[in-house]
Amino acid sequence: MDVQRIPFAELKRWGFQPVTGNLVHDSGRFFSVEGVRARYHGKEPVSWTQPILNQPEVGFLGILVKEFDGVLHCLMQAKAEPGNAEGLQLSPTVQATRSNYTGVHEGSAVRYLEYFTDPAVGRPLIDVLQSEHGAWFYRKRNRNLVVEAVVDVPEHEDYCWLTLGQVRRLLGVSDLVNMDTRTVLACLPLALAGGGAGGEGTAGDGRRGEGAAALTASMAQDVPAAHTLPELLRWFNGIRASSEVSVEPVPLAEVDHWVREADEIRHTSGRHFAIVAVSVEAGNREVTGWTQPLLSPRGTGVVAFLAKRIDGILHVLAHAHPEPGYVDVIELGPTVHCVPDDHAGLPPQRRPNFLDAVLTARPEQILYDAVQPEEGGRFYRALSRYVVVETDDDPVVPDDYRWMTVGQLVTLLQHSNYCNIQARSLIACLQSVW
Repeated sequence: MDVQRIPFAELKRWGFQPVTGNLVHDSGRFFSVEGVRARYHGKEPVSWTQPILNQPEVGFLGILVKEFDGVLHCLMQAKAEPGNAEGLQLSPTVQATRSNYTGVHEGSAVRYLEYFTDPAVGRPLIDVLQSEHGAWFYRKRNRNLVVEAVVDVPEHEDYCWLTLGQVRRLLGVSDLVNMDTRTVLACLPLALAGGGAGGEGTAGDGRRGEGAAALTASMAQDVPAAHTLPELLRWFNGIRASSEVSVEPVPLAEVDHWVREADEIRHTSGRHFAIVAVSVEAGNREVTGWTQPLLSPRGTGVVAFLAKRIDGILHVLAHAHPEPGYVDVIELGPTVHCVPDDHAGLPPQRRPNFLDAVLTARPEQILYDAVQPEEGGRFYRALSRYVVVETDDDPVVPDDYRWMTVGQLVTLLQHSNYCNIQARSLIACLQSVW
């Protein structure tokens, strides 16, 4: 795949609307770049406007599975996306927007899609709507599916059957397993997830011994936890019900402190992200050439769970985190989710909670640490350091944070709009050291 940055004027079938300034495709499909205004009320009210990707379609993120000699295997795709930093990534069997699988892109059919739509050839194991990046997408959701093939599956050179343990071990390699694979794997119920990496190896040092036992216990259901699941739901729904957050779409032309130049839309501070345009040539995709906008983050993000053993069971510190693009405004996220460069030079009290504890963690505290990609179909070279840090301290926990077992988070992932995409990625990564 050859990807080149281009000026907006060289986009084909994309253009800025004369009144709103929104960047749209002439079919009215795929996605658009619009504006949004967010207001967070409370003790320290804050309000801002920003560009945001609006893609109201619900896409498919699906992994096809089948047993071989009694071992569950996943049919994984080697796929390049225009925003990938290093080309090919390990992707789900099917990764398609509605515009793709209904033929709006005027390309070839999406391979293996029939297993996810025809009950005669595929038996669903999980099927749940989950959100995407709430800071970059406006109310975007995808169906996360795992389907068991009940008939023979023809092989293709871009696909390979891998065991669940193999896929999880590959999560220890930076920039290899794509975001869509991670979110689907995270949604697997623990009864289906089996024994993690299968004893065949772990990502990082794995915190063997007592640490590994604490993590294994955290994956189990009905283990003693700091809070019961009903207590956590009462806390979380109480925050949602009492939150004073308002979000409304606005024309892209009306966002403040953003400027449109020939080849990017950027914030006047140079921080946050930019909207850019690319030209793509790809020989093995449904469409072999196209142009499109992409969202390009400024800097590498940090996505981290602070972890702690409570009565011998590993707990992670989840944050009830608001984002303007969530359907329900607030979802459970990791302890830390930010771009550290955006907060450089600020006094400690104005930096994100627990960021410094993550950045200064000693090697022996780190359960997992790898740089992982975000979705390359809409984001340009978006990378984040995903890390899980075990603390021996007893930190002061603000009211919008709670200690939870990994099993409790996986239970919530059987339902929509509880855990955000960053938390789901970290859950999948944690299972790689299980």
